[in-house]
Amino acid sequence: MADLSRTLTLQRSSVQSAHELIKPYIHETPVLTCKTLNNLASTPQSKEALIGTPFEGHTPARPKIHFFFKCENYQRIGAFKSRGAFHALSRLTDQELKNGVVTHSSGILFQSHCAITIFILANLLSSFQTGNHAQALALAARTRGVHAYIVMPTISTPSKIAATQGYGAEVIFSGSTSEEREAVVGDVIKRTGAILVPPYDHPDIILGQGTLALELEKQVKEMVKRDPDLSIHKPSSSSSSNDPSHLSNGHHVRPRKPHEPGHLDAVIAPCGGGGMLSGIATALSTTGTRVFGAEPSFSGADDARRGLLSGTRILSVNTLTIADGLRTPLGEIPWSVLTDKEQFHGMYAVTERQIRGAMRLVLERMKVFVEPSAVVGLAVGLWDEGFRGVVEREGGEGEGEGWDVGVVLSGGNTTVEAILGIFGGEGAERAEGKVGMGGERVAENVAG
Repeated sequence: MADLSRTLTLQRSSVQSAHELIKPYIHETPVLTCKTLNNLASTPQSKEALIGTPFEGHTPARPKIHFFFKCENYQRIGAFKSRGAFHALSRLTDQELKNGVVTHSSGILFQSHCAITIFILANLLSSFQTGNHAQALALAARTRGVHAYIVMPTISTPSKIAATQGYGAEVIFSGSTSEEREAVVGDVIKRTGAILVPPYDHPDIILGQGTLALELEKQVKEMVKRDPDLSIHKPSSSSSSNDPSHLSNGHHVRPRKPHEPGHLDAVIAPCGGGGMLSGIATALSTTGTRVFGAEPSFSGADDARRGLLSGTRILSVNTLTIADGLRTPLGEIPWSVLTDKEQFHGMYAVTERQIRGAMRLVLERMKVFVEPSAVVGLAVGLWDEGFRGVVEREGGEGEGEGWDVGVVLSGGNTTVEAILGIFGGEGAERAEGKVGMGGERVAENVAG
């Protein structure tokens, strides 16, 4: 990658510059709304639903929320990763790219004119994370006319291998451990002189990913101008709270001036390595829109949340959460952004059950095809009482009060088979017919 001394400062204007560079190569993905999900989010949970959670015995929060979904599953290669890959290559010269680019699934390397510094991560990235970045880099390299070497483990699925090769990349196989992959990458760099492009822990990647927030911001304003009822706010809306709120997620939320219709109160995005989330925080840092992150809680996948609470970045994650794309620890540079309380306002974690529930709602109610990692932000808005309590306190309960919340659906790179595995045999009763009065199976004859 470009020498860190040459990269742009992590600030809003740099994200705007990145957006101008990559506009010809990316899609401005759509922003969708859903009244059903607004109603669900704006309905208090039952007290029974809070049993077994830190909020058991508490009065359920009564937030008012309108969602705006940024659908990066419709981005090129099916995920937001294209933004960072195109921007990273746009900042490299033809001379730097003459020997091609290389990436792999663990370890982060920055190459300068003088040396290669290796930052070794203790765990493997997930299959979706690896596949998305690999495919994005392969596409960006083909567009730029340079060769791409993609190091993939031999256990990679045939579909991911075929997709990466389909973009013109040369796939080189390695073992499954990070050490084995790093060794193969080192061999490729030594043999070819290719430059390594990391998936998230570099300013050029972060700035590229942050461009989605600029689009979301603009699109919501345009949508609400056309249809004011999409916003929860009325022109005269005001906040009922003037006191800062301390959160159980490592941050304080400070009161902001009330927002007019079309101005997002908050954005929630998934957090794995943190490139996208820190890019969004950078892009919206001077706008008054609060930025929150979402992670799975299963088996320690919430490393960023725990790290923010303790004040120490967690370097290793070992989890089998269904949110495959988030099975990676927070990167060093994203950590520097997300620990800045002027830019980032809190991290939340959701259960596997909540992820499945949010995914089902997006699939069935919005008719949008997403991977599990994409819906953790929605799960927070629907079921995390910590976040919902913040919305209630800060947004108020009066007419025209509450929060307009942007939710990033980060990608849709999954398969029907994977979805069937996630939901198991749920709902199979209808497929087999209903049970008749005599206990027999009777096929339902229902039109539609």
